[in-house]
Amino acid sequence: MKIGILQTGHAPDTLIDQTGDYDDFFRRLLADKGLDFDTYSVVDGVFPDGADAADGWLITGSRFGAYEGHDWIPPLEDLIRDIHTRGQPMVGICFGHQIIAQALGGKVEKFDGGWAIGATQYDFDGKQVTLNAWHQDQVTERPEGARVVGSNPFCDNAMLAYGDTIWTVQPHPEFTSDFVDGLIRTRGRGVVPDPVLDAAATRLETPIDSADIAAFMAAFLKKERTS
Repeated sequence: MKIGILQTGHAPDTLIDQTGDYDDFFRRLLADKGLDFDTYSVVDGVFPDGADAADGWLITGSRFGAYEGHDWIPPLEDLIRDIHTRGQPMVGICFGHQIIAQALGGKVEKFDGGWAIGATQYDFDGKQVTLNAWHQDQVTERPEGARVVGSNPFCDNAMLAYGDTIWTVQPHPEFTSDFVDGLIRTRGRGVVPDPVLDAAATRLETPIDSADIAAFMAAFLKKERTS
């Protein structure tokens, strides 16, 4: 199955040689699950010819806001709507979670409760999972037809599903604790309040349920659909 990765940001220059770029994170996360990948760096203006360029789609995280006026955001929203209309499977992570909601009629904004950083627990369809978070923006109004499948007291709309074709998640199943540590050191200071970063640093050894979410994501993308 061919998955088109719509890359909406880049790893920090100071880390990218060690970690690879954001598309590499997902190639590793979803390795050996019967998926092939093509990357389209939409943040740099590189788009597929259309929704039929892949069997399914994945939208990455980004340091940008979905509501910001970048020239690549409107065509990305058009593509999201086309994918949705066609009934193709799509997953979105962090910015991807937000831009899908915005494209389909929801609202994204900076959360007045502040930042979620590092290992964070969520209720996902009745079970507890822990994933690495890195965000202040949140989906504050869901699009019509979106249902909540994961949340916590800080983030009501942490995981959303749209029918059986779109699944999105606010935290980062692709982020390792080592990468979060790197972000704290290279991107967080001066942006995120120090007490939030310091608290996240104390949780770097917390076990993360990325493998379980990766298995879910792969099964979601590959499952047979009736239409």
